Amino acid sequence: MTSYTVLPEGYRQILHIDLQKDTKLMLIVNILAVVIMLAMLAAAALFVPMSTFFDFNDIVSTWWKLGVMCLGLVVYMVLHEAVHGIVMRHYCDAKVKFGFTGMYAFAGSKAYYCRKHYIVIALAPIVVWGIILGILNFMVPISWFYVVYFIQAGNISGAAGDLYVTWRMSKLPADILVQDDGVSMTVYSAQG
Repeated sequence: MTSYTVLPEGYRQILHIDLQKDTKLMLIVNILAVVIMLAMLAAAALFVPMSTFFDFNDIVSTWWKLGVMCLGLVVYMVLHEAVHGIVMRHYCDAKVKFGFTGMYAFAGSKAYYCRKHYIVIALAPIVVWGIILGILNFMVPISWFYVVYFIQAGNISGAAGDLYVTWRMSKLPADILVQDDGVSMTVYSAQG
């Protein structure tokens, strides 16, 4: 199976997922994101005390780390969507659009991606940035561990929507084609 710029004949819509307008789904995905974030922070706290982040003897250092962490999260969000866009372009030479809805940053395309390609597109930022941030976590001093790790937790928890759609797509017929405009996905299949 491959990806297309035009929907092949014989395909019809079988599913539409809108992470922006479906309030129930948006709530579920956001609760999942918070649960993942809290679980990751709790797990890290078992190995690296949270107190390593805060230096009450040097409050300037703590504020500096907070600033770097916030800037890192903003830069990470842009890079996360850039990875989606790069992989989208790799699989289908269609224009990729980027944006921010106020709730979600996104990369979207009018292309129709086969299930395999779409799952790679959805998971690519988690894998790429998970590896890079994991390596960085081992390279920074322990006092900077949580600066990087919080971005890593944001990487995984912020991809709750990507994880959800990956799970949904994996349950659908193998012949599906997915058109992802950024916050909503329309799924097509040649099967009834």
